[in-house]
This record gives sequence, C-alpha cells and structure tokens, in this order.
Amino acid sequence: MLRRSLLTRLRHTMRGTALIATLAATVLLPNTATGQGSPPAAQAQPQAPAQQPAAQPKAGAAPQAPANGQPAPAAKPAVAKAPVSEALQTIRDRLETIKADLEAREKSITGQNVGAGDLTRARDGLDGLADRLRAVIDLLTPRLEAARERLAQIGPKPKEGEEGEDVARERAEREQAVNDIDGTQRLAKSLLVQSDQIVDQIANRRRAAFTRGLLERSSSLFSPDLWVRVAADIPRDLSSLRYGLDDTVALFGRNGSLWNLLVLGLAFGLSFALYFGRRNIAPALGRRDPNVTNPSKRAKLLGAWRVLLLGTLPAIAGSYAIYYALDATELLPARFLPVASAILGGIAFIAFVEATADALLAVNKPAWRPAPVSDAAAWRITTLAVSIAVVITVSKSLEALNSSIYAALPISIATRGIGAVAAALLLAIGLHRFADTAEKEEECFGPYVATETSPGIGGPLRLLGWVAVAVIAVAPLVGYVALSAFLVDQLIWTAAILVLLWLLIVSADVLIGGSLCEETRIATTLQANTGLRKRSLNQIAVLATGFARVVLIAIAALLALAPWGLDSTDVFSSVRTAFFGFKVGDVTISLSAIAFGVGILVLGVLITRAVQRWLENTYLPATDLDAGLRNSISTVAGYVGFLLALALSFSYLGLSLEKLTIVAGALSVGIGFGLQSIVNNFVSGLLLLWERPIRVGDQVLIGDSEGIVRRISVRSTEIQTFDRSAVIVPNSNLISGIVKNRVRGDRTGRVIISVNVLRNQDPVKAAEMMVECAKAHPDVLKEPPPRVVFKKIGDPFLEFELIALVIDVNLGQKVQSDLNFSVFKTLADAQFIPPMGPASSFITVQGLEPVRDALGQIASAVGNSATQVIASPAATDSQDEDADPAPRDAARRASQQPQDAARRRHG
Repeated sequence: MLRRSLLTRLRHTMRGTALIATLAATVLLPNTATGQGSPPAAQAQPQAPAQQPAAQPKAGAAPQAPANGQPAPAAKPAVAKAPVSEALQTIRDRLETIKADLEAREKSITGQNVGAGDLTRARDGLDGLADRLRAVIDLLTPRLEAARERLAQIGPKPKEGEEGEDVARERAEREQAVNDIDGTQRLAKSLLVQSDQIVDQIANRRRAAFTRGLLERSSSLFSPDLWVRVAADIPRDLSSLRYGLDDTVALFGRNGSLWNLLVLGLAFGLSFALYFGRRNIAPALGRRDPNVTNPSKRAKLLGAWRVLLLGTLPAIAGSYAIYYALDATELLPARFLPVASAILGGIAFIAFVEATADALLAVNKPAWRPAPVSDAAAWRITTLAVSIAVVITVSKSLEALNSSIYAALPISIATRGIGAVAAALLLAIGLHRFADTAEKEEECFGPYVATETSPGIGGPLRLLGWVAVAVIAVAPLVGYVALSAFLVDQLIWTAAILVLLWLLIVSADVLIGGSLCEETRIATTLQANTGLRKRSLNQIAVLATGFARVVLIAIAALLALAPWGLDSTDVFSSVRTAFFGFKVGDVTISLSAIAFGVGILVLGVLITRAVQRWLENTYLPATDLDAGLRNSISTVAGYVGFLLALALSFSYLGLSLEKLTIVAGALSVGIGFGLQSIVNNFVSGLLLLWERPIRVGDQVLIGDSEGIVRRISVRSTEIQTFDRSAVIVPNSNLISGIVKNRVRGDRTGRVIISVNVLRNQDPVKAAEMMVECAKAHPDVLKEPPPRVVFKKIGDPFLEFELIALVIDVNLGQKVQSDLNFSVFKTLADAQFIPPMGPASSFITVQGLEPVRDALGQIASAVGNSATQVIASPAATDSQDEDADPAPRDAARRASQQPQDAARRRHG
C-alpha cells in the first residue's frame, strides 16, 4: 500500500511538473501585439544580446579584424519580439487558475482517509470547470486554423539559399502565433483530461467505498460467538443508556425554563391536534361519498390525492414540530436527537404508508378504489405495508439508539440482522397469503381442473418478491448483515417510488389528457379562443402526457438509483462503470459491463417497441397522416431506436468504430456470398420506406396476386388478398419487378359496364339513360362525368360501354353491381332490351338459300304426288267434309304450325 501511494504521488508530481514546464515555455515565448512571434528555431536568439556587452570593445577602440584579414560579414538583424496579446494572456491566466483548482482537488482525494464529504466537495464544480475548458478549446480552434492557414500561404522554407528579410520576419511572426495559440489550446486539453481523470478517480473511490461497505462480512446470526459477545456487551450498553438518561434529566432540569416548557408543550399539542385531525377529520375532507357507486376516474384520482395529502402532511408537520422544539429548546442531548428524529420520522412514515394504502386501495370504499385490485387483495396489501413500515420504524429507531449510546458492534449487528429477518418474514407471510387459492369443486370422473388463484399480485411480481425474501433472509445468516439491511431499505424505497410513479402517471393521463380530449371546459375554451380543432387538441394531449411520462420516469429512476452511491451529476458515467471485473492475461473482462451492455440493448429495444406502440396506437392515429406514412414513420422509428440502443450498448462496452471495422470486414465476405438476398431485401425495404412507391393500404397487383398491402417490414411485404389469404413478397421483387398500384396517385377507380341495346332503338337516348343512371349513384364522381362509348353496330344489337369513375377503388365492384341493376331496369322499362323468353332469341344463318330452294321443290313434288293418290277417296269423304268441316281445319292448322316455325328458324 505504501509503495502504491508513493508511485501515485510520484506520478502526480511528474504530471504537474510537465504541465508547469509546458506553461512556462508557452509564457516565455515572445509575442507581438497581435499574438504573432518567432518560430521555435529562433528561441535561442534572445540570448545573443545578453552576451554582446562583454564582447563589445570599449569606446574609442578600433574594431577588431578577423584573423584571416577578411572583412567581417554583416550581422543579421534580430527579429523584434512582442509580448503575448492581451486576449491570449487573459485565457492563459484563466487556465492557470483552473489548473491550480484541479491540482487542489486532486490532492484532496489522493490521501488514505478520504471521506464521502471530501469526495463530494472535490466533485462539486468539476462539470463547470470542464465546460469552461471546452469553451476555451472551441474558442481557440478557429483562431488556430486561421493562423495555420496564414502560415501556409507563405509556403515552405527554401532548402537552398536565403529568403528575404521581410519574408523571414513574417514567417517567424506567423509561426510564433501558431505556437502561442497551439500551446494554449494544448494546455486547455491537458487540463480537460485531468478533470476527467479526477471525475473517474472520485467515481472509483465512491464505488469502492460503497462496495466495501455493502459486501463487508460480519458475524453470522447463527454464530454462537456473536451472541456470547452480545450477552457480554449488554451490561455495558445498559449502563451507557442509563448515563444517557441521566444526562437527559440533568439537561432538562438545567434548560427546563418556563418558556422552553411552553414551546415544547405547544409543539406536542400541535402534533397531537394534527394527528387527531388526520385520523378523524381528514377522511371527511377526502370527499369520497360511500353512497356514490360509480364515480368517474377523475373523481377517484382527486379523492385519492386528497386522502394522501391530508393523511401525510399533518403527520410530517407534527413530527417536525416536536423535533424542532426539542432542538431549539435544547432539552434533549445532541447525541439523542438522531433517536428522536428516527422515531418521529418513523411515525410520519407509517402515516404516509397508511394514507397511501387508503388512497389507492380504499379498503372500505371499493367504488373509489383507483388501483385495479380486488377487495381481498386490497386488505392484504394494506396490512402487509403497514406491518413492514412498523418493523422498519422500530429497527431504525433501535439503530439510532445504538449509535447514540455507542453500543458495541455485536449488538448493532444483531439489531440490524433481526430487523432485516423480521421484515423478510413479514414479506414472506404476505406473499404466502397472496398465493392462497380459492376452492373449486372438481367434476366427477372428469379431468383434473386446476384451482383458480385468488386475485392479487401477479406471478412475475410475486416471484421477484420471493427472490428478495430469500436474499434478505439468507444474507444476515451468512454474515452479510449490511447487505440485508440495505436491500430492505431499497425494497421499501423502490416500492414507495413505484407507487407514487403509478399514481402520478395515471393522474397525468386523466387530468392532462382527459382535460384536452374530452368535452371539458378547458377544451371548449381552448377551441373557442385559439381556433384549434379537436383533433389538434388530441395531439397536444398525447404529446403532453407522453412528455409527462418521460419526465416522471426519469425522475423516478434518479431517485431509485440515488441510494446506490450514484451522484446526480454523473449518473450515466456511474452506470457505465463496472462494479466487478477480472483479468485474463492483459485483458480485463468485466461481467457487469457485459451484463449492463446487454441490459442497455434490451432496455433500448423495449423502449423502442413501447415508442412504436405509442406511435401506432396513440399518436399517429390522432394525426391526419395516411396509413402508409404512419407505417413508414413507425418502422423508421423502430430502426432508429434499435441502432441507438446498439450504439449505446457498444459505447458502454468500449467498442469503437475502429474495433468494429475488423468485424465488418469479416462479415462483408459472408454478405458477399451468403447474405446477398437478405441485404438486397433489407436495402429494398429501406427504399420502399423512403420513396414510398407502395404504402400500407394500397391495392396492388403483383403477378397473379392482387390485394391490400398490410405491412412493410425489413425483409418482406405482406399483402392480403381478397380471399383473406396473406401473400409474403420479398422487397427486392417490389423494387426490381413490375407492380401495378391501383391507388398510387389517388384512390379513385374506374368502372366499365358493357350494355347491348336492340338495333331498332335510338342509340342517343339509350346513352343518355345510362349516363343518368351513373350520375344518380352517390359513389360516382361528378367530375369527370360518366360517359358512354358506342363500341359496335351489330346485326341484332348495338354495343355500348358505360365508363364511370368512383371515389374509392375499393368500391368498384359494389358500384358496378349497382349500376348493372339500375341500367338494366331503366332500359328494360323503356323496352330497349328485349324481354326474356324464346322470342327474345334470334339466330341468323346466312348462305343457306340454295338449300332452302331445293327443299321447297322437294316439298312441292311430294305434295303433288300425294294429291293424285288421294283423289279417289276424296269423293267418298266429301259427305263427311260437308257434314263436319271444323275438325279438319283445326287439324290442318295444327300441322302447319311446326312447319312455319321451322321456316322461321331457318330464315
């Protein structure tokens, strides 16, 4: 340890010496009035004038000639040196002050017995010094670049020959200016590095002290030696307690004047009045009427806040009044003031727990309960919370008493250990009661049916509670009493923060979001005075509640991390610092760093998913953006969040871009061979999100598949066809293939209906009737108007096409069906379409005239032969014909009807 201390001091001494030498060299450099001077090569020239008086001859003496008889060469004129400019000198003076401050801070934390107060004092103000140094560096950077640019304009110094006197002087001045500014900036950078090193040293010392105190092992509660020492130390501690009580009585008699007693009595009276009012008057002022069976969520939260504040603030005020009176009147020894503070603070803490449980759980008023828990769970949580608060109060009070009487270490260990074990047992009892199951009858001869769990704490939270119980209960049994007591404190502290965080978040959602989203007086006033639409107020409400959630969660995180030895000024740097680590050769492997890195990545991904869900379900639906743009925004937000989480994780692990180039180079080979398709689809997905040729909700036709785009992901796009099936298309196909987007420009569609009208009807009138049918439909656009195209003049029919534009392409089939019904009814009523039946079908066969003539001749010849054959019986039947000619005429007409029909069919 001594060797390490000497090495540390030697290193700091060498560092300070180097800084002082750098500063001295910078200050001693001559400068011009504008901050310019000579180059480093000319720094030795100022010594020449100092030696010249000794070599100069006396007055009146002849000058000495050189030994070789040649005339002496003319001496080069010395370059005039000017002091540093006033602005640069001011900066240097400021840096000197900062340097002295940093050296004092570094010296204060390099000792062996450095306490938490010393570290805090050394840490305070370092951020301001670092900001000032960064400001100096930023201020000198453009000046240095300008000075170097002016020096570069002169060009390089010639290797052969001598340059002109004016050029040499100008070069020296500009080089001196560059050196002055560069030296000042280097000094600022070195001081900035020193300040960062001091911050790291303070963080390391704090972490080491916290870890050492937290993981310090003491005697186990199962150790007989501990209880032997406790029994041996009890008489001494009781004697110390008796002496303390005697001192208290003596101090009370010495300072117990009438005025002090009056002040103390008023304090106790005020405290009792406040506690009495809290127990009896506050519930009435909470204004939670038990007769109201269905209060609004806003009324529940306001009632909860009234109960919480009226139940907590009077207790805090009463406890503070008593403590202030004891401190002001000096009726209690100073060493017992922490005991009074612990007792009074514990009573206020119990009151806070009772008020919080009553506000959120409302055991006797379930209608006013803001928390979504059952009656049994509310009663159990209230009993458990109050019991643990009482145990914590008693434990803290005993610890304060042990400290005030300077109790022996074994007694302090036993007191803290017993308190932690008692808290763990209460928590275990509560968790066990939450695991009670409700009875349920099983059906006879049926399968096993699991019993229903009673409503209460959820499974993951209950499992976390059992883990905490196990750690808290086992730690003092194996000697880690400080760790057990610390975990109990953090469990209570974190639970209180989470409860208040939930209440604040719900209140922000209801009070802020509800006031702007619902038909409230505030929303109506804003709409009337500002002209904002309801949709705009909804967006403002979403943003306001989101911002409130972020602020509340950040504050809660800082409060939860504060007891873990983290300072609010360097939370992020402390989080990135590993608590433990081990070396394998020259490589330091920190498991905590790896775990934190993975945790940061997982947390970033979870936050990204939460932000995406908030955008998709809450914020973006409240905007006027179309579905495709909302999907693009949500997807890009997911990519950006994942990349940021990945970058933060790599930054925490210390993986820079230079170190990742090797991995990227190795992956490039795999990408070139095996991952071409994946990269192609990924880049195509980015192009789809950026150019947006296809958006979510578009109706597209890709090959034989037509449907609606439902989702555009990294690798593929999901299209839902009209038969409710999903088609997964790689993004590269959408970029390089042919895609028909029916709603790329707008969502209007076209409907075409083919109509045939009888040839003997007026085509103009038929077209007008079809156009009127289209104009009468509500989903057909008025501009451009529907029109009729006369497609063909047929033999029996005239062919038309009715073309109409609909407001949405998804309505195309519906509009087409409606127009078919309407056009058919209109044309049928006007007899432009022949009625249904055999007469409505005409078949025209051309080119069969010779066949018709031949059949006619055959029929005539057959008819003549038949006439000659039946001529003889004709006379016999003449009487019958004269008797009844009507049947024969009917038979003749019946035989001729099929022949006439056949002739009509054949032309």
